[in-house]
Amino acid sequence: MRKILIVGCGPGSPKFITPASATACRRADVLIGAKSILDLFEDTGAERIEFANDTRAAIKEIEARCSDKTVAVLVSGDPGIFSLGSIIIKHFGQDACEVVPGVSSVQLAFARIGLDWADACILSAHHMKPQQRFDNGREPDKIAILSGKAESLQWIAELLKSVSYEKAVFVCENLGLENERVSRIDEDALQSGSFSSKTLIISVRKELIS
Repeated sequence: MRKILIVGCGPGSPKFITPASATACRRADVLIGAKSILDLFEDTGAERIEFANDTRAAIKEIEARCSDKTVAVLVSGDPGIFSLGSIIIKHFGQDACEVVPGVSSVQLAFARIGLDWADACILSAHHMKPQQRFDNGREPDKIAILSGKAESLQWIAELLKSVSYEKAVFVCENLGLENERVSRIDEDALQSGSFSSKTLIISVRKELIS
């Protein structure tokens, strides 16, 4: 079986596709991914398979081709952060996969507000509410939460209200895309606002923001 390439494609903009990711896609015989990501690689002659949210279907497509073809699974952001990549690796095994990192929305969000993210607590409420809020019960100074559904915002608002210190809250929408918007808001506005499905919320201890 050939190596399955798990390729991080950033937020969906050509300017955030790394040379390594572009090279990996040119190597591939088959590209599997969401239409918006596949559209970034229209100049390749590879077979193209659109994938939405049906993970089992994607795995079947890979299984049907990986014995004699190089398959590249295109994932948004970086494969190491709440990604389909981890599911692919678990199913096929680490030795069968080659991971090509990409630019994550978390990286972009912290870059936009001018803070490092080495000590950030990263959570995802994209598909469901996280079962655990913070490791060891400690309130981190920086929190990044990947949103996605309208109901996620209610959970995020409740989480932030439970944090005892004074905080600054940023809503980062469509990062890296032409309609990108980064707004500093009152945390109460999370429940009443209308935001993109590609939204990341950052909360930081207020004194860290100049």
